[in-house]
Amino acid sequence: MIKLWGKIVKKNNILQNHVIELNIDKLTDTKPLLKGIETLCNHFDISNPIWMNKNTDEIERINKTRFKAQHFIEEMEFDYFEIELIHEKI
Repeated sequence: MIKLWGKIVKKNNILQNHVIELNIDKLTDTKPLLKGIETLCNHFDISNPIWMNKNTDEIERINKTRFKAQHFIEEMEFDYFEIELIHEKI
């Protein structure tokens, strides 16, 4: 099982965080991941970030990535939105 942990961070303090479960068979399938990001953004009431190549590289390498001001069209009231994949062993 894979979970997606989302965090809204400002000045190195987590303002909000939430964990959801992903229906994902393999990490190369980005549709469930993007749907999970959309779910987290709706939960936090923020706009969806723009996914860039940097995000793909970080998710593949370290299982997490950050979305900063350049990833959003609207102005942010936080420093970054971070997601992290959590792999649970059954």
